Amino acid sequence: MFTSLFRRRAGPDIDPLYGAIMAAALRPHLYASFGVPDTFEGRFECATLHMALVLVRLRQLPPPADAAGQALVDRFFDGLDAAIREKGIGDVAVPRRMKKFMQGFYGRVAAYEQAGGDPAALAVAIGRNVLEGANASRDLVDDVIASQEAVMHASLEDLLERPAQILPR
Repeated sequence: MFTSLFRRRAGPDIDPLYGAIMAAALRPHLYASFGVPDTFEGRFECATLHMALVLVRLRQLPPPADAAGQALVDRFFDGLDAAIREKGIGDVAVPRRMKKFMQGFYGRVAAYEQAGGDPAALAVAIGRNVLEGANASRDLVDDVIASQEAVMHASLEDLLERPAQILPR
């Protein structure tokens, strides 16, 4: 029964990619210069945005990209669960909060995927989700588009083995 808790999951190692996504999402200038709220929710939104860029690309690639995408989402929510608990949210409230975050996550991924590379559509989605309704600056949209273009030209091997060279730091 408990052995499954300690068994490593089979599939691609996504820890370097996850780390690169989180590093890209937590770059200080996103918060200091581009108006992303430096709050728990603001960091969630920025991490979700960067996760979406990678997940959209992984959906376009052949297997085992699908397994990498699922492992990445699992890792993201494991980290989010830990962060919520670290914030002091009680065990009873965690599942409810996680459900809310999951719904928001999948809705935002769909919105960013639908916006594609259209700067105007991306600005609307970023403003609504990341900036709490404020207008996204051209610099922020350009930063996201540059990240999006780098990710869209990456192979699965590049994403898994050299993610820090693809995603901004």
